[in-house]
Amino acid sequence: MESKQRKPLSLKSGSFALFLSTLWSANPVATKAGLLDCGPLTYGFLRFILGGIVNLIWAISTKKSFKIKRKEYIPLLLLGLLFSIQLAFLNFGQDLTSAGHGVIMISTFPLWTSIFAHIFVQNDKLTKIRFSGILIAYLGVIIVFSKAILEESNSNNIFIGDILMITSAILLGFRQVYISQLGQTISLHKLLLAQSLFGIISFGFGAIIFHNSEIFVLSKQLLVSLVYTGIIIAGLGFIGNSWLLKNYLPSRVTILSLSQPIFGVFFSWIILGESIGFELYFGSILVFIGSYLAQNNGKTK
Repeated sequence: MESKQRKPLSLKSGSFALFLSTLWSANPVATKAGLLDCGPLTYGFLRFILGGIVNLIWAISTKKSFKIKRKEYIPLLLLGLLFSIQLAFLNFGQDLTSAGHGVIMISTFPLWTSIFAHIFVQNDKLTKIRFSGILIAYLGVIIVFSKAILEESNSNNIFIGDILMITSAILLGFRQVYISQLGQTISLHKLLLAQSLFGIISFGFGAIIFHNSEIFVLSKQLLVSLVYTGIIIAGLGFIGNSWLLKNYLPSRVTILSLSQPIFGVFFSWIILGESIGFELYFGSILVFIGSYLAQNNGKTK
């Protein structure tokens, strides 16, 4: 039943997935830019509001029903909590690490998607080639970690930030599969609005409690960052990605996300002027190659 409902990507859907991947690759960079003028909790709160507005407009304009069935409450609750926790790790992690490191860390999520899909999704299994790819990608992650360990200044902060980002990637990988599973029985707009609602509540309370310790400067840079991460990514991007996860095998959907490390490092250099070290080049290449092998369509076991 699952294999008929969710299938490999077609040329059109693959092109759409690549487009979304390109947009997503700049998300950590835009987040990093916004966090320069806004604390992580306040930033997450504002981002969820913008994304929620976009999702609500889409649901209303397409005349979706907002009635929640009794059996949908717990899955939507768990999805909302998972989303909020994952974004908390992302925002705090990106605040401590560099944009380039953040891109590498969060872009390992296709690996985790493959692992969770192997466990929970029929006909979306890991093979020896995929497992070898995971090992290669891990080597790339280790290389990126080495810079944080060896740096003399703020090395602890960068290393902690990388740990938080990799945790966010693991949760994101699981969330991709969970959304794909829920999307078989629950309407997409309910999944999207549940995530936005819980994000607004959790980050809103956090921002109120810790508002004295969080910076906030209403700058042009912050506004542009929120438009990108809130409206484009949390709004339009989430709608597109959720549609892909509902209709296609989750590990296949994430294949084209493997371009994110390359584009992300490039954007961090162009937008933020961050230096590009050898470890980011080499780490990006290994993550890309390893992730590609991890998503291989071969059936060898």
